[in-house]
Amino acid sequence: MSQVVGRDDLLLVTLDTLRFDVAVELAEAGRLPNLAAHLPGGRWEERHAPGSFTYASHQAMFAGFLPTPAAPGPHPRLFAARFEGSESTADRTYVFDAPDLVSGLADAGYRTVCIGGVGFFNKRGALGSVLPGMFQESHWEPEFGVASPTSFEAQVARAERVVAQLPAGQRLFLFVNVPSLHQPNWFHLPGATREAGDSRATHTAALEYVDRHIGRLFAAASSRRRCFTIVCSDHGTAYGDDGWTGHRLGHESVWTVPYAHFFLEPGAH
Repeated sequence: MSQVVGRDDLLLVTLDTLRFDVAVELAEAGRLPNLAAHLPGGRWEERHAPGSFTYASHQAMFAGFLPTPAAPGPHPRLFAARFEGSESTADRTYVFDAPDLVSGLADAGYRTVCIGGVGFFNKRGALGSVLPGMFQESHWEPEFGVASPTSFEAQVARAERVVAQLPAGQRLFLFVNVPSLHQPNWFHLPGATREAGDSRATHTAALEYVDRHIGRLFAAASSRRRCFTIVCSDHGTAYGDDGWTGHRLGHESVWTVPYAHFFLEPGAH
């Protein structure tokens, strides 16, 4: 990363609330053709989330603490703030002299852009302004939110416009928080009802919806130059697993998340 930063554009996509088991099952069944085409070996990597809900996890990721490989470490990080005694900062780590990665990339000449999804990015109050406030440019509209059945399509359209308006030589760090997996997600499964609510099956349908449109996001992000891309979940969620429902709790379905990073060559989709 110490060589990538400053050379390539950067894209971070958090598939908010995506469960690891659902992501793996769909990839193995060939039901995520657009995502699986870019996953190393066609497979998700199993990792542990840095937080059990959106705000905590993103605060950690924006400080350089991405989901950690689910195996004994230490695990060198891609990005790290400069601080004495860090055991996960290696020669290849991009080290920044700022309180967060977003500011560090801005200091390195990147245009930093956030396209928000869930409520922690909606800028409707003080708390919902903290995370998008880290970026030079941030976008959120109700059409991007959790209640919109077409949220990801709307976000992708905004990303396309953002990229198209950038000067050719301007490096970009684009962050997209995808809300489609988050509850409510029942409307992504044909025949499901509001009364029946969300389930693992509707969560699955939401991921298939995201896959149908993510190729456009990848194409936009790599339209000007090579783009280093991270796609991961910030945390999972429980649907009655061992009696647990939801997240912000310490169950395996919440802490275990899918992760992948890869390069998008110009013209990727």
